[in-house]
Amino acid sequence: MANFGVSPEEEMVLTYVKKFAQEELKPRAKEIDAKMEVPREIIDRMKQLGFFATYIPKEYGGLGMSFPFLIRAIEEISKACPSTALVLDGALTLFAEPIIMFGSEDLKKRYLTRVASGSVGGLAITEPGAGSDAAGISTTAEKRGDKYIINGDKIFISNGRISDFFVFDAVTDPGKRHKGITAFVVDANTPGLKISRDIHKMGIRGSSTVELVFEDMEVPAENIVGELNGGFKVIMETLDAGRIGIAAQALGIAEEAFAEAMDYIKQRKQFGTTISSFEGIQFMIADMATEIEAARYLTYVAAEKWQHKEDTIEISAMAKLKASDVAVRVTTDALQLFGGYGYTVDLDAERHMRDSKITQIYEGTNQIQRLVIAKELLKKTNYY
Repeated sequence: MANFGVSPEEEMVLTYVKKFAQEELKPRAKEIDAKMEVPREIIDRMKQLGFFATYIPKEYGGLGMSFPFLIRAIEEISKACPSTALVLDGALTLFAEPIIMFGSEDLKKRYLTRVASGSVGGLAITEPGAGSDAAGISTTAEKRGDKYIINGDKIFISNGRISDFFVFDAVTDPGKRHKGITAFVVDANTPGLKISRDIHKMGIRGSSTVELVFEDMEVPAENIVGELNGGFKVIMETLDAGRIGIAAQALGIAEEAFAEAMDYIKQRKQFGTTISSFEGIQFMIADMATEIEAARYLTYVAAEKWQHKEDTIEISAMAKLKASDVAVRVTTDALQLFGGYGYTVDLDAERHMRDSKITQIYEGTNQIQRLVIAKELLKKTNYY
């Protein structure tokens, strides 16, 4: 499946992504986790290597590479450090993608060119009272002249302190629920936009996660992404792409945990032989490898369908559901294979396990993914 959806030229670029991940990033992953920060020099290095430009269309200063390439790049970087992968993922699938899909030409020129040159973006939609219920937001946008006055609170915002701008949603017509939501883009230095606190987490600790507060923040009407009161569609389609990105992150975590465990069981001896010769261990690794392969297939197929602008609601939910569940199971079993050593911070097994859990939660919990999949299935008369 090496070239699935990726051109020979993109496959060659992926060798450089992998080289960066394994040689420059992986040795610092433990430090990133401990210090709870992706160093600026790592982000600058990704900028220097052109990673932020890869998925941006050529007319806006990018390289115009495919979505399957981006997903593969996120997977490779996640093997080394999923916190760092989230910097790229957030900038491209969560910020740039809604601008690419729905932004005016003016917004594309103003923001996509900056992403291509290495600026980081984020998506701010979750609120203290609106998580899985994406239509239940309470952030408001009141029009005054040619501007909107924004007031509200957003929580669990990835790339929070390192983002130069955000796509966010707000209620513009309170009586219409999801049909009264509008998406906007705003610069992080806009007066009235404040980071109220940093949120410390169990895993992906290097990723900056914050709570944002909007207090009489003024946003020009031309910063609407898509149409007035059409923001729910913008957010839902953005999340379809974002779920594939999270599937790739989960896949990378699982693959790395599995590879490290395999290396260990082939050299660890008990009862006079390597533990890889034990039938119980062999059953575990067979199941782990099979699950990873299934997750990889779903993730790559979803990316290919997104590239060709096919309906990906069902397949992106399946990919995210499968890959994240696999990541949690594989990292748990990988830690078990290391025995007592796996439970220490001397090895990376415990970090992989901590990092994997969030993939079952963000971009829509896996319970929500199951509802999405079932809803799509029930629309059909022919299933296969």
